[in-house]
Amino acid sequence: MTDEEYNQYARLRWGVRAVLTLGVAASVAANILHARNDPISQTIAAWPPIALLLAVELVSRVPIRRRWLTAARICATIVSASIAAYVSYWHMTGVAARYGEETISAHLLPLSVDGLIVIGSVCLVELGAYRRTPVTGPPPPVEIDRRTQAPGPQQTRQDATALPDPPEAATIYAPSGEEDALMYAAWQAGIADGQEPSGADLARAAGRAGDASGIGRRAVRRYRDAHATSADAPWRANGHQPTTRGAAP
Repeated sequence: MTDEEYNQYARLRWGVRAVLTLGVAASVAANILHARNDPISQTIAAWPPIALLLAVELVSRVPIRRRWLTAARICATIVSASIAAYVSYWHMTGVAARYGEETISAHLLPLSVDGLIVIGSVCLVELGAYRRTPVTGPPPPVEIDRRTQAPGPQQTRQDATALPDPPEAATIYAPSGEEDALMYAAWQAGIADGQEPSGADLARAAGRAGDASGIGRRAVRRYRDAHATSADAPWRANGHQPTTRGAAP
């Protein structure tokens, strides 16, 4: 729910609350007119509609925590509304008949007041759910990568080709196992020092010193081939081509 929608629902809630208060005030007035002319009788007669108004306010304002508690308070509100409707109906019927209304009109007029109270109560409870909805602002702007964005109808071919190329993959060679990883690390360290390790050096780094199977020599060829077309080849950073220390096994 946006801020504008939240403000709209807040204004609507106040309007519904005013309608409900008007219906309760009419019911209270009829109950007081029907009661005896003493404060105690008038207070007793006016209490049921006021209790209904307070119950509806509590149901619409208190957040929902547990479903069974919510069901319990809604049932209690329905009971309170039934009592208030029954008492107010017969009180308003008696008042309407006393002041000259016909029998049918005297029995129909209370329904308009009780119906207004029921509608206002349901609307106020329903709007209470929107009030608890968190307010969210507009979504953050999406950043578009110009390197992957297709050129628009007004973008020239020169603008499209002027975009920078994506960087080269960080991983030039992926070792196939633990021994290969050890030899590749030793080969990179030697290249960084300015001299390419030999096959024997790589075999020794993998824990296979004196191995005549040629594992180190084949590893040197693999690493050279992997870095042959790389723009950031280690020997290019040192300014020379790789040289081998000694003969490979």
